[in-house]
Amino acid sequence: MRLPPKIFEDDSFIAFDKPAGMPVGGHGLMELLHGNGWRGLANVHRLEEEASGLVLCAKDKPGLDYLSGQFQSKTVTRKYLAMVQIRTEPPVLEEHFAVDLAVGPDEGRPGLVRRYGRRENGKASRTEFSVRTAFRGYALLECRPETGQLHQLRFHLAQHGAPLVGETDYADPPALLLLSALKRGYKGRDEEKPLIGRLALHASELTFRHPVTREPVTLTAPLPHEFEVALKYLNKFGGARPGAL
Repeated sequence: MRLPPKIFEDDSFIAFDKPAGMPVGGHGLMELLHGNGWRGLANVHRLEEEASGLVLCAKDKPGLDYLSGQFQSKTVTRKYLAMVQIRTEPPVLEEHFAVDLAVGPDEGRPGLVRRYGRRENGKASRTEFSVRTAFRGYALLECRPETGQLHQLRFHLAQHGAPLVGETDYADPPALLLLSALKRGYKGRDEEKPLIGRLALHASELTFRHPVTREPVTLTAPLPHEFEVALKYLNKFGGARPGAL
């Protein structure tokens, strides 16, 4: 595996733009970094393997304690970009909306989550969403999670009728973005590949306080190439306009 692009580095921490499909722990990003000379680095927060984007690592114990403490106290502002397929009837999303649910492990599907009722022992989860650009049947969203439960954004969006493009676990049938669904008179290959061939979730921005200066720091990760390609075709064939549909 290749080292992911470096977004920022100073004496206290370093941030990378993790590609989709690379786990942070296990035989993933941290093992790769340690094997390439960054033996003292410690991961500060969690980012799902299927998602791409910002991963923050501390260079020493004081920095780790201070940075991870901000994630635990929910004082870090996290922003994600998500491409979704709108399955509501009619296919409309509010310009601004929030999802607030109790969630927990799905005993019937290990590794996944389900919605919990009032009398069940679920954990609170809340995310605020804004429509960046709306298309016919699709939308690019900004997601601002206030909690950090497993698969929170994936599950919230699916429950709201707008599963992530590339979603297979919480969308039936899978949510796909195909050029043939956008372009009239499409004459491509019989075995068409999706415009985004992975889960369309990208950790785009983190704002936190520096472990030494205590000043606010905002880091951003560029839009992935697959998103850029998909947006090019959506803008051309998908009837794009800012805000809600």
